[in-house]
Amino acid sequence: MFELNIWFYTGCILTIIGSLSTVWGPGVKDPIVRTLNTEIPSIGISLILLTYNHTLALLTFVATSIIVSLILLRAITRLEEIGAEL
Repeated sequence: MFELNIWFYTGCILTIIGSLSTVWGPGVKDPIVRTLNTEIPSIGISLILLTYNHTLALLTFVATSIIVSLILLRAITRLEEIGAEL
């Protein structure tokens, strides 16, 4: 069986790397890449919570994915409405 420390440290690394990619992500022109940049930290947080409770990890992953996707899609459509360059 896998050690829980492996999942915890992998989640920490994914959260840090994903947060940094989200910060530098707005420089990317493709909206799909921007969305994927925000999914990496949510997977990392889910792996961290997976070491504590499986249900908590699943609920966190679903909630963060939905909320971040809705915010990004709204921001992208808002920018396209005003004619800003993506």
